[in-house]
Amino acid sequence: MGCFVSKKTTAEKETDGGRTCVGPSADAANHAVRVGKESVVAAATHKSRRHSADVYAEMARQSRVDRGIATQQGRWPSWLMAVAGEAIGDWTPRRANTFEKLDKIGQGTYSNVYKARDLLTGKIVALKKVRFDNLEPESVKFMAREILVLRRLDHPNVLKLEGLVTSRMSCSLYLVFEYMDHDLAGLAARQGVKFSEPQIKCYMKQLLSGIEHCHRHGVLHRDIKGSNLLINNEGILKIADFGLATFYDPGSKIPMTSRVVTLWYRPPELLLGATYYGVGVDLWSAGCILAELLAGKPIMPGRTEVEQLHKIFKLCGSPSEEYWKKAKLPNATLFKPQQPYKCCIVETFKGFPPSSMPLIQTLLSIDPDERGTATSALNSEFFSIEPVACEPSSLPVYPPSKELDVKLRDEEARRLASSRL
Repeated sequence: MGCFVSKKTTAEKETDGGRTCVGPSADAANHAVRVGKESVVAAATHKSRRHSADVYAEMARQSRVDRGIATQQGRWPSWLMAVAGEAIGDWTPRRANTFEKLDKIGQGTYSNVYKARDLLTGKIVALKKVRFDNLEPESVKFMAREILVLRRLDHPNVLKLEGLVTSRMSCSLYLVFEYMDHDLAGLAARQGVKFSEPQIKCYMKQLLSGIEHCHRHGVLHRDIKGSNLLINNEGILKIADFGLATFYDPGSKIPMTSRVVTLWYRPPELLLGATYYGVGVDLWSAGCILAELLAGKPIMPGRTEVEQLHKIFKLCGSPSEEYWKKAKLPNATLFKPQQPYKCCIVETFKGFPPSSMPLIQTLLSIDPDERGTATSALNSEFFSIEPVACEPSSLPVYPPSKELDVKLRDEEARRLASSRL
């Protein structure tokens, strides 16, 4: 699976309140432990010393059974039930020793991702190991929100959370997902791979469908980028890594952090410090992805926030005076250009299919209110004019390709080059 790889963002943790729930009673499991151990000890008193080894072996076996009973009865850690009980109350916790790690396939600031085998079913899965401090309430809430968000969503183009694995020995939790063979960033960077127009439309249609589902269910992803868009060998694209996602209510007056979204895909309002925003942040990122797929490379690879904003203004035009007055952005006076820029998207991307221009211009509107919705994007002429999107099942099958693989290959190439100097 190619999600959850290293972010280029300097995201800050933002927390939402979690609903406190009471965890399931452990009385039955404790009773099973008592009864099991008492029966074993009673048996031991009737045996001679030469049978003591057998008795202790039986006690160890019974202890394992007791732990299994406790797990089957849903004994989640109390801190987890307190912050995510509504999302996991109907699930049974799994133990880490019921999975075999096969390979590390992703890494990020707060997590690592592994390809693994479920030893109970034989199925290949992805395990996302999330690190946190369970003595720090804000840390736990930040981690728990991803679980709450994922349990709210259910769509073919959104990666589904299949279970949770608790660890006795460390402050970590494993999220279990289906394994996906590729991520879009790794696939696009693969040598010899060039996406056709029907293929790009197929991927974009799935991306916008997944975003539409998120927004309809009050969720902002806030980190749409190629490495978070996973693709399997059937051509199905799924949005992954909801670590920066948040619940969203258009009528809410609660401020949100602007330190989200990887820099190259971050919209101008966030770079200008907006703390009240909506679906436009994900739509801007989707517009960057569409242009990137057609161009064959990232369209605005800034190194700093100032440079990123400058690249945006040069391509998309600078905000109008009306927008500056309406938006009242914290960093407006710092970054407002002295001379206004004109939008030059059409001139810059003159080799793109003509039908893509209106959609790209809409999604990359400086004013987020002009970006429309995921639904309006899906209804654009880009998807109705020939050649139309192909079926996912007709897409080429590629060797596993992930952004982490690309980074490792680049590092190895640099190492070999430096060794020859």
